Amino acid sequence: MSTTLYRGGAVLTPAVLAAPATADAPSALLVADGAIAWVGGADEADGLADGVDDVVDLGGALVTPGFVDAHAHVLDTGLVRAGVDLGACASLAETLAAVRAAATGPVGHRLAAEGAPLTGWGWAEDGWPEGRPPTRQELDAAAGGAPVYLGRVDLHAGVVSTSFAEVLGLRDLPGWRADGLVTGEAHAVARAALRDLPADVRDARYRGALEAAARAGVVAVHEQSAPHTDTRAGLAALLALTAHPASALPLVVGYRAELCETADDVRALAAAIPGLAGVGGDLAADGSLGSRTAALRAPYADAPDGWPHPAGRLDLTAEQVSNHVASATRAGLPAAFHVVGDRALDEVLLGFRVAAEVEGVDAVRAGGHRLEHASMLDAPALAALVLLGLTASVQPAFDDAWGGDDGTYAARLGRGRAASLHPLADLRAAGVPLAFGSDSPVTPLDPWGAVRAAVRHRTPDQRLPVAAALAAHTRGGWAAAGRAGAGGAAPGDVVVGAPAHLAVWRVPEGTAGPGGVLPALRDDEPLPECVRTVRAGAVLHDALG
Repeated sequence: MSTTLYRGGAVLTPAVLAAPATADAPSALLVADGAIAWVGGADEADGLADGVDDVVDLGGALVTPGFVDAHAHVLDTGLVRAGVDLGACASLAETLAAVRAAATGPVGHRLAAEGAPLTGWGWAEDGWPEGRPPTRQELDAAAGGAPVYLGRVDLHAGVVSTSFAEVLGLRDLPGWRADGLVTGEAHAVARAALRDLPADVRDARYRGALEAAARAGVVAVHEQSAPHTDTRAGLAALLALTAHPASALPLVVGYRAELCETADDVRALAAAIPGLAGVGGDLAADGSLGSRTAALRAPYADAPDGWPHPAGRLDLTAEQVSNHVASATRAGLPAAFHVVGDRALDEVLLGFRVAAEVEGVDAVRAGGHRLEHASMLDAPALAALVLLGLTASVQPAFDDAWGGDDGTYAARLGRGRAASLHPLADLRAAGVPLAFGSDSPVTPLDPWGAVRAAVRHRTPDQRLPVAAALAAHTRGGWAAAGRAGAGGAAPGDVVVGAPAHLAVWRVPEGTAGPGGVLPALRDDEPLPECVRTVRAGAVLHDALG
């Protein structure tokens, strides 16, 4: 048995999390054979030190449960990390300059050597002086005619160069525009081409993304795999790659978004991907608000003249949803749906209600089903989530990035509708189980940033306490994956008997809240820095020194 004693810090147990301003935090814990064997104070730790394999001095650091990112795309995250970061570009001119520099620089040369087009990620035309994305003609000029794909920040639209479009035949597909903007089927084909990688390059992309997650204090990632983001074989490889803590990578919990009509379809999918946790995830009922493809009850406030879908696009029917949910319920696997707009949510919840009429409400409630994003929730929708036992897998960083009176959401919807997005406090008050994720690479792998976004929600009455937000990003992620455990030893809690899924943080001086344990997460203050990440006792990341 391997044993490690951590001492000289502050340990965030459930008791401390419940009362961070008043509870005394233990200063030490013992990890034995991958589990938490003891939590206590300095005097007892002194007595244990001589009998363990390793003693780690925390130097005052904070030990928390390791974070769980409940919605991410591992391959896309790896691809973004390997391409050109356009997220900081403040104008169309800056974006084209970045493409020009990359085409003749190390990134372009490396991608060309791998047989891949030049890729850039994270652009958003909102707030640019030009008010529009690049055109394919501009990309042609900037990259000297080389094949180029630039993904919008929400990954629901992109811009392609002429050579890239011609090789893939994008001009003949739905979603193609003459200026090179692609959505829908044309965008899906473009994205598929980016994933056509040699095995060693694909493995490097996976590892790069997961190592970045570990550096951020993440011990598990819910991979939302879909035909437009990765292959079945890719998901199976990810699950096998991370199955054991000895991999020194975060655990990947796998969801596959393929629409099923029968329980046999679900079972066949599970047989093809051993270890599959659920059918769905990015099974999309609609698109995104940023790309104006989320399905709304009322039209977008800023839809350009001639926009093909003034109120967005509905991609699933209630009949398809009900068949999928009923099939998953019978087969014993959770279903999950990507749903953003209120019109899409109406359709998805109607499908769930029909499935509940057929299978029984209790069976659906027991299914562990979930909604991804669920951005536009009103009171009837909240009641339906409670009735049907659905988990809301949400991304607080979306509100931070695009909320507020002057943000993208206000531009797309108008300030009134935008202020009602991401109702975190309402979800918590209704008793809907919450799990937090990043949707990486849409927003970064930054769990404390997500917690702060929930605590500092742009709509004040939707803000969460720090402890509740932290619980949603740790314990909530394990529960959403059906791994809540039993009794007091659930994953996501620092308690005796629980797996030692831990993260160790340096909390910048002066940033702690009342009681001096949890960070206050005030605006513009530095966030905690991850110095060690531990999965079931195995160290994934170490900068503790």
